Amino acid sequence: MKKKSVSQAIGFGLLRFCIIVVLMILVVILYDIFSKGKEAVSWEFLSAMPRNGMTEGGILPAIVGTFLVTVITAILAIPLGMGCAIYLNEYASHGKITRLIRMSIRNLSGVPSIVYGLFGVVLFVQLMKLDTSILASGLTLGLMTLPWTITASEEALKGVPRAYREGSLALGATKWQAIRTNVLPYAIPGMLTGAILGLARAAGETAPILFTGAAFSLPFLPKSLSDQFMALPYHLYIMATQHHAIEKVRPIAYGTALVLIALIFCMNFFAVVLRYKLRKVKVE
Repeated sequence: MKKKSVSQAIGFGLLRFCIIVVLMILVVILYDIFSKGKEAVSWEFLSAMPRNGMTEGGILPAIVGTFLVTVITAILAIPLGMGCAIYLNEYASHGKITRLIRMSIRNLSGVPSIVYGLFGVVLFVQLMKLDTSILASGLTLGLMTLPWTITASEEALKGVPRAYREGSLALGATKWQAIRTNVLPYAIPGMLTGAILGLARAAGETAPILFTGAAFSLPFLPKSLSDQFMALPYHLYIMATQHHAIEKVRPIAYGTALVLIALIFCMNFFAVVLRYKLRKVKVE
């Protein structure tokens, strides 16, 4: 018994050590970005157009472009992903084909984002003639986010007890009525949380939009979904690695990184708050 207690204490100690190491690395990275980027962030930086080869001005086109692409991603990934999850978990038979589909979805979650970018070029830019545009980039990110959304939604549906479905069916409800009234209200918090976290990941991706619509510098806002656009992750990539005056624009690069991290943090925080609110309403 004593030996078991010692091994358990050692195991918990190692887990705590791993957590502390990860948190320390995260704190160092965030502190470095915040300390070097806070000087660049101002109202002009957030609301002005880039000037003089992006060595002056702000990042408003990149913020607007990131927002528009994320909206298109959400329009494609959330309803399609949730619908697919509902079908797989509630309607599909438990056979080899269903298992193959689930395995394919999980494998797609691990495909590198650059592959989705190349696929988006072939499908949306060339075959569908959307050219390099906001729409092509948003649809590409939507496809990349789709496996994540399906997996998260299906896991949320699996967490609802089977008795909720059976009780509703026993009272004479149809299968869809049972799902809509007794399953979805309990699964929606987890489904939406997974979807928003997937969108947060998509908002920080560079490779899928690199070939499908992101531009190096645009001193104006996009007027339609068929226009090219600037995006925060691609803008950061250019400022940090490809700019002709890297040392001069390094503060702007850190400021862009700080804004991007703040955007992703806000999306994650919104997911947590939304999950809490929906759970509270469900309990009441």
